[in-house]
Amino acid sequence: MRLLRTTTATTVAHAHCDLPCGVYDPAQARIEAESVKAIMEKYQGNDDPVFRTRALIIKEQRAELVKHHLWVLWTDYFKPPHFEKYPQLHELFNKATKAAGAAGGKGEVDPAKGDELLGLIQEIDTIFWETKQAS
Repeated sequence: MRLLRTTTATTVAHAHCDLPCGVYDPAQARIEAESVKAIMEKYQGNDDPVFRTRALIIKEQRAELVKHHLWVLWTDYFKPPHFEKYPQLHELFNKATKAAGAAGGKGEVDPAKGDELLGLIQEIDTIFWETKQAS
């Protein structure tokens, strides 16, 4: 048994929750997206290269969190009946996660892109709360 432990590779798994907790809310993605937009605005108003470098790093981290929270909703909360009732939902999530990626990792610093991301999250939020009220 000891030999098996030393020759078997371990895999670390990360999840939203260790249990299927059922706690979901698009507000998590929205708050991170608001941070992304605010950083874009601050970046525009500051010429200090050190500040700008820090801002880009933090913006990318926040954008990754936006994508994470969207993926959790997309893959864990929404079920086939939701996608049947809201056929645009898959495309909406795809656009939102791509917008988060563009806002974060593609060097984008235009606050209008932050507004676009927030608008997509708002659409998801509206559908999310409609499904919560129906259940």
